[in-house]
Amino acid sequence: MTMARSLSERNVLVTGATGAIGQAICSALVVEGARVVIHYGRNRAGAEALLAKIGGAGWCVGADLSEPAGATDLWDQAQALTGRLHGLVNNAGIRSEVAVDAPLDQWQAVWEREFRVNFLAAVDLTRAAILHFRAHGGGRIINMASRAGQRGYASNAMAYGASKAALINLTKSVAQSHGAEGITAVAIAPGWVRTEMAEAFIAQHGEAAAMAGIPIGAMAKAAEIGELVAFALRPSQASLNGAVLDVNGGSYLR
Repeated sequence: MTMARSLSERNVLVTGATGAIGQAICSALVVEGARVVIHYGRNRAGAEALLAKIGGAGWCVGADLSEPAGATDLWDQAQALTGRLHGLVNNAGIRSEVAVDAPLDQWQAVWEREFRVNFLAAVDLTRAAILHFRAHGGGRIINMASRAGQRGYASNAMAYGASKAALINLTKSVAQSHGAEGITAVAIAPGWVRTEMAEAFIAQHGEAAAMAGIPIGAMAKAAEIGELVAFALRPSQASLNGAVLDVNGGSYLR
């Protein structure tokens, strides 16, 4: 007798799916039986390669989340393809740097784009998800936050930390306000994960700077994040509603 996988027959939209974490999330979800809507910004070839890698268990959808209409367009396309979505993973994110003494227009441009991609796109997708889940018997939202959103961040990347802190607050608001409708939300807060973003930081600041304060002496692997997202989306894990799950090697307070 074959046991049903925990996410069988469930459709999940994953934003920023062509990056290392997004790919790991999609792979882990498919292992659990889900079908995934693979969102990409510009990397269509990467999205199609990922779809092939996971055995065609999903769809590829392009959308520019830096545009105000991008998130709603993405949700509409995903809903049209699947008919019913059961989960949303707000994983798309950027990390930009700007000094406090940079020209005001540059300062504002970085903050506005960072919040548009990292937070406001997630806000619009969350709104669409709540309305859809409300009409279809519930669903779950996973927000990819960060250690930076819990303890503050470097001066030249405050926009990133602030946007991730906002995601954590959004998660808790959804959990508190919509849990009774069967609409639950969980935030995952990684520290450094071995990705292109991490490698870019290391290239500029050195490996020691990235590893400083991580007690286990290693960055998280993207696969760890993927596995945790799949676990958090299991229907059996409803009581995780509102939780912030730290994945940082024990470095939160450092």
